[in-house]
Amino acid sequence: MKSLQSRARASRFAAVALALAVGAALPAAALAKNPMVGGAPMYASKTIVENAVNSKDHTTLVAAVKAAGLVDTLNGPGPFTVFAPTNAAFAKLPPGTVETLVQPQNKATLTSILTYHVVPGRLTASDLAALVKQGGGEAQIKTVQGTPLVVQTRGKKVYVTDAKGNTATVTIANVMQSNGVIHVVNGVLQP
Repeated sequence: MKSLQSRARASRFAAVALALAVGAALPAAALAKNPMVGGAPMYASKTIVENAVNSKDHTTLVAAVKAAGLVDTLNGPGPFTVFAPTNAAFAKLPPGTVETLVQPQNKATLTSILTYHVVPGRLTASDLAALVKQGGGEAQIKTVQGTPLVVQTRGKKVYVTDAKGNTATVTIANVMQSNGVIHVVNGVLQP
């Protein structure tokens, strides 16, 4: 009887060892779950826009991207790093700001603000932290709009400061996309 129990344990151990070995051989992306943003899974196989339209926390951003005519750009090959403000971040702006910005006559201003949230390339939180370390405590990263953002880290938190001195915190980092990466932020950055 003990022999059967020993073999059964050895068999279970071998199965667990095999599962761990197979898991270790798979790429990390295959093992990671799709992060949830705004109540929706974000799929690394989809573009920035294809994912953002499903986030309940980014409806204002999506409406602004559409009003600015940036959908095709953010669906393009990139890669892009996007600091994506939530609806709550837009709600912190003075009353009427968003409604004014999405009007056709303000498209240039809206485009400038939105492209200020986009950096060429795929910069993960680790990449940003490495740039901060190289910069001696902060790093400037050039946006698509042209004006740089200042990035700082404290512990595992990433902070982004705009040209006006406003700082936003990255609340969800490394939401990988097929054409870049999104970092959810709690503030609207202004050039």
